[in-house]
Amino acid sequence: MGSVSPLSGPQAGLDGNQSWSKEAIATFLLAWPLILTNLVELALTTTNLILVGELGSQALAAVTLANNLFFFFAIIGLGVVTAVAPMVARALGANDRVSDNIRRTVQQGLWVALLVCIPGLVCLLNAEAIMRMLGQEAAIAAAAAHYLKGLAWSLPPFIGYIALRSAAAAMGHPRAALWSALAGIVINAVLAWALTFGHLGLPALGPLGSGIATAVATWVLFLILAAFLAFGGPFRRHRLFHRFGQPDLERFWQILRLGVPIAITLAFEVTVFNAAAFLMGHLSETDLAAHGIAIQIASISFMVPLGLGQAATVRVGVAFGARNRHAISLSGWTAYVLGVGFMCATAVLMLTAPRLLIGNFIDLADPANAEVVARAALFLVFAGLFQIADGAQVVASGMLRGLHDTKAPMLIAAFGYWVAGLPLGIVLAFPIGLGGVGIWLGLVSGLSAVAVLMTGRWMMRDRLKLAH
Repeated sequence: MGSVSPLSGPQAGLDGNQSWSKEAIATFLLAWPLILTNLVELALTTTNLILVGELGSQALAAVTLANNLFFFFAIIGLGVVTAVAPMVARALGANDRVSDNIRRTVQQGLWVALLVCIPGLVCLLNAEAIMRMLGQEAAIAAAAAHYLKGLAWSLPPFIGYIALRSAAAAMGHPRAALWSALAGIVINAVLAWALTFGHLGLPALGPLGSGIATAVATWVLFLILAAFLAFGGPFRRHRLFHRFGQPDLERFWQILRLGVPIAITLAFEVTVFNAAAFLMGHLSETDLAAHGIAIQIASISFMVPLGLGQAATVRVGVAFGARNRHAISLSGWTAYVLGVGFMCATAVLMLTAPRLLIGNFIDLADPANAEVVARAALFLVFAGLFQIADGAQVVASGMLRGLHDTKAPMLIAAFGYWVAGLPLGIVLAFPIGLGGVGIWLGLVSGLSAVAVLMTGRWMMRDRLKLAH
């Protein structure tokens, strides 16, 4: 019931005759809606950052700090429910009770999403105390917490949306998530502009208005995608929401077993960047604002290899379910080359035209911003250096995820970010006195270590019997 032709959708190329060029096309066709969706999702908070930047460096620093804390909990939830994608992909590849397996996985993915968002929501609504405990300035901590009073309520629909998006992508229809995300970004941009500055008859709430706008927009995009999956032609036959309240504890725990290591892996990476932001806050408001701009630019470029890594999870996962070792290798390496190649290009742009990029976030002509612009340009040099490593590690992680290999990558991330990365950054920043430059050098070191180890594990997959 509900089977898919072995040469269509995410299963294309499982006949054993796929060439590199055909695989690149198939990967791109699957990846580009995921990439655009990632960019649109990032644009929700990027829009807020751009709008709040007009209110001054203190507001910009506060929103940067708040976004870092929000993304920590968002990434945890995202990581857990991302397990939906390889589980659906493997079921498709094995052609085993496809509709029943997909329905059960999607439903339990949504219940897991509800579970994992609760502690994050509690922490975000009490963010000021957390930030003060971490040594942030009282004024910035208070402003960041005020913004989070609105933004926090976007966490539940965001995690639920990721669960649904993972299923749609694994079924070969990632554009459904893209259309809903595009609707969300339009709503967020208009509403954030109105609520931040007091347009369209709405009150001027400053940063809080941007947070409220993002929460409203995220609920809208979640509900639109749910409607797509319930009533859309490609999904209707799977009856994804049929008997939604029926418990399935085995599938629930299966998602957690596969997804929790993914979440911890992502948490190790995100917390390093969060720690870098908090350390910047100890240096100066200028360093924190400049760091926020540089990280946001790097995050935008990161969305492309992230999407390719998500596509690799699906392509490798389907080949894994079909027990096709040739397709596993071809799918993984094709996504890897595309991801690293793109990041080489973005590295060149960051190194050669930093002011062009920075000008999208802050007024270059305003003398009051001169110091922030100079520091952001310096930090972009190091962001350019870690582009290649960042692309390699995220695509390799997606490739391994397609093989349901999540525990060892978790340990690799722990070592790379928290042994080879952050400690070096702290030593360089404070005892040696390099300041923000030292913190960025630590980030480069950690990402490089993870990239090498993740790629090495993929290369040893047959020896480690990961693909058997």
